[in-house]
Amino acid sequence: MSAHAPLALALADDAWLLRYADGDATAIDDAINARVHADAARLRASAPAWLRDLVPAYASLAVFFDPAAIDAERVREWLHDRLSGSASTMAVAAAREIEIPVVYGGEDGPDLVAAAAELGLTPQRLIERHAAGEYTVAMIGFAPGFPYLSGLDPALALPRLATPRTRVAAGSVAIGGAQTGIYPRDSPGGWRILGRTPLRLFDPAREPPTALLPGDRVRFRAIDAAAAAAIRDPPA
Repeated sequence: MSAHAPLALALADDAWLLRYADGDATAIDDAINARVHADAARLRASAPAWLRDLVPAYASLAVFFDPAAIDAERVREWLHDRLSGSASTMAVAAAREIEIPVVYGGEDGPDLVAAAAELGLTPQRLIERHAAGEYTVAMIGFAPGFPYLSGLDPALALPRLATPRTRVAAGSVAIGGAQTGIYPRDSPGGWRILGRTPLRLFDPAREPPTALLPGDRVRFRAIDAAAAAAIRDPPA
């Protein structure tokens, strides 16, 4: 991949959107997504006072700044200087590795059996293959703390439900198209639910409020209901 600077598009009076790919900015490309996170890390490492926020996505990076402190064109030039040439090849430093325990199937995974049948697998084989994946948090979106995880085995891709559910339980682990994700709070949703984690992914009283961050590495581990109850209600 060439190391030229990403295309900067005006997103708002106080933001630039850096585009790393032609066409669909939500396209799943692990190499492009890795560069997005590498560039976000580089910008954070030298963040001036006027830089308010960085929001990475699959193939784009939103850069928010204080328009009262700096002119938009100067921000664009600053971004170009730091992200063009060899500077943009900086690797993401020490990505966190996080294990997510999951109770697969039953009430916690109402779509497991049907999804397995659609894929030509037994439910147990689908659990094993889903839990064997090595995933990366490509972006946070849809709802506060919702991690879109790249790295799903292409053979496990599933279309979304024709009619979304009006309520998906917090912690639900699901497949939507060519990606997997975890619902951080009760919400509507149309992804295929395979299981549920007892971990709380979003807590506004926590700092940071999201348990998973862009660039984190994620592995799933199958557990039973008793283990999940112990995690939800740890002994005193």
